[in-house]
Amino acid sequence: MASLISLPLYEKTPLKNTVQRTLDIIIFFLLLSLLTYRLLHLKNHGPTWLLAFLCESWFTFVWSLVLNIKWNRVIFKTYPDHLLQRETDELPSVDMFVTTADPVLEPPIITVNTVLSLLAVDYPAHKLACYVSDDGCSPLTYYSLVEASKFAKLWVPFCKKYDIQVRAPFRYFSNDPVTTLSDSTKEFQHERKRMKNEYEQLSNKIEVAVKNSVRPCDFTGDFAEFSNLERKNHPTIIKVLWENKECPPDGLPHLVYMSREKKHKHPHHYKAGAMNALTRVSALMTNAPYMLNVDCDMFVNNPKVVLHAMCVLLDSKSESEIAYVQFPQRFYDGLKDDPYGNQLVVLFEYIGRGIDGIQGPIYGGTGCFHRRKIIYGLSPDNVDSIDGKLAEALFSGFGNSKEFIKSAVDALKGKTGHEPYINLQTKVEATYEIAGCGYEYGTSWGTKMGWIYGSTSEDVNTGQMIQKNGWKSAPCTPDPPAFLGCAPSGGPATMTQQKRWATGLLEMLFSKSCPIFASFSAKLQWRQCLTYLWFLTWGLRPIFELCYAALSAYCIIADSHFLPKVQEPALYIAVSLFVTYNIYTLSEYLRAGQSVRAWWNNQRMARVTTMTAWLFGFLSALLKLLGLSETVFEVTQKEQASNDGDDNDVGRFTFNESPIFVPGTTILLVHLSTLVMSLLKLQHTPAYDGRHAGSGLGEAFCSGWLVLCFWPFLKGLFGKGKYGIPKATIYKSATLAFLFMYWCRRIAMG
Repeated sequence: MASLISLPLYEKTPLKNTVQRTLDIIIFFLLLSLLTYRLLHLKNHGPTWLLAFLCESWFTFVWSLVLNIKWNRVIFKTYPDHLLQRETDELPSVDMFVTTADPVLEPPIITVNTVLSLLAVDYPAHKLACYVSDDGCSPLTYYSLVEASKFAKLWVPFCKKYDIQVRAPFRYFSNDPVTTLSDSTKEFQHERKRMKNEYEQLSNKIEVAVKNSVRPCDFTGDFAEFSNLERKNHPTIIKVLWENKECPPDGLPHLVYMSREKKHKHPHHYKAGAMNALTRVSALMTNAPYMLNVDCDMFVNNPKVVLHAMCVLLDSKSESEIAYVQFPQRFYDGLKDDPYGNQLVVLFEYIGRGIDGIQGPIYGGTGCFHRRKIIYGLSPDNVDSIDGKLAEALFSGFGNSKEFIKSAVDALKGKTGHEPYINLQTKVEATYEIAGCGYEYGTSWGTKMGWIYGSTSEDVNTGQMIQKNGWKSAPCTPDPPAFLGCAPSGGPATMTQQKRWATGLLEMLFSKSCPIFASFSAKLQWRQCLTYLWFLTWGLRPIFELCYAALSAYCIIADSHFLPKVQEPALYIAVSLFVTYNIYTLSEYLRAGQSVRAWWNNQRMARVTTMTAWLFGFLSALLKLLGLSETVFEVTQKEQASNDGDDNDVGRFTFNESPIFVPGTTILLVHLSTLVMSLLKLQHTPAYDGRHAGSGLGEAFCSGWLVLCFWPFLKGLFGKGKYGIPKATIYKSATLAFLFMYWCRRIAMG
């Protein structure tokens, strides 16, 4: 029998992808062939061909980034059973962070379920602490957590006694009980029924308070600090909801509520600021060497999640190489065939595993385990030697709290973890200073340490800062998935999320955080730099896709062409490229267990998202770059899945009055009009001059393809309620479409 030392905690295995690499290269070759064709015939055609050449050059550049990412796909496998063969006392402590910002967009019952699932993980309870950051400073959220802490005293022992696998109560009780050995006992059935009744009482208390707008408390006693508070102007509130004083391994972990101080005219840096406040507050209270952060809607789906992460972080080679372990985002009760293209299954399977094979996954903002000392700015070169000079350089940016600096010294030297019989209440007063909105002035927080400021995509920015210091990261993909969340289930929520991503990524691209600088001046690997560029340029894609979409419409109106004619051999290049790419992407979806319909929905939504949400992300970042406005962090609507409503409407695209739907409606109206013009031969026909040979089948096909991509908008023109495009949006779009077509006509007529 192998010794415990020889048993691997995880394995990294390359994936065979010869066929994929071949197809990647074929598509790249076809793109280069199309560019060559453009160059050879550029002088014989007008500006439309030059514009097409520029757009196709961009598409080729983007594909080269994809080729770089997918070239070395790998898979990680962890062995928590090997880790469990060690003594329990050898396992390190973990501080778990949950962030919420708005009790309306992020209902407290969702946050409560996430917290309950974290408190019930399979890990020694005396080595865990859960911190909830409430940036909305909501008494309703606090009340919900107080009630949840009472229920947790029943729920956590129940889960561990009967080895319940799904430990978010709403998810567990929404499914029929699974028949297992323990399920068959009368004792279990009785306990399960009791737990269900207790959870329903908890849910009803929270639901009544939310629906009836009833104050959950009278703002006396423990709730007095919430009296007469403004959401964006209030002092720090820190409450210990539950303290594991006797530290039994099978007890309930610490639970702490925090709402950091906010004042008008003081920047609070959104989620990044909340994470930095959590880092400092937890350092004074429990100071665990590892930190897990999750969004309020990402509940634990695999109770061994902490053990899986520790398999990577506790490996002998990981201490000086791996900074964080990132779990991929997965979603529960996803709509059939992914109608909004936001379940990210294929993205994680191919792009994600490709990034894993370079310098490791990009930090995704949730479901990630960090080493505390690396968040403090430690580099791999200094991980084994914290001398006085290095310590002085690091500590100078920590702030003025002597108690926090002492905790940071312990963290950097590896002397962290829960003390026996720790008394959290005695440490609360000291945390108020470091959670204050003025504490970070004159420090390195948000610039050289902690979560990095300057972008609404604070997660990507922070991960890049860590990797440019020379650290790698590692993925962890256990079965079942470690965390499950709720994907946006409507058009407005999906567009809001995509706009925020595009805005934040562009902010990074046009700042000193640009990965190109990090690659040359720091330790970010060149291939990882190209990976970041693939993400950061999302907001630039609408420029080229909109131009390319406009080309086909213009050519039909002007009766010219930008694609090879039917009689030209070069037509085979364009056709081969279109067919090969679509067969290639379809095969990826089928191999990932997705349907043909899911493939089409994702292809369609890629066009919709790029030319609507990402366009507004580009404009938002541009306005900030020009100093005309500041970007705003927009919280995405969170909601638990529901089976209510007409099945025929499930997954149907929804709209609202947001201007984000104007570009998509305009594109649809333009291409519907040009298709009619092409069929009825209503184009302006110029004199033949060698540059105008009439629009062909290619231009009509492009317009038809775009109409298919924007089919939900076509249905929205005739829909009602939330399924219909508002009349104001239609009027604006019709005006823009008319102006575009009039402009094209004037140009065509000279």
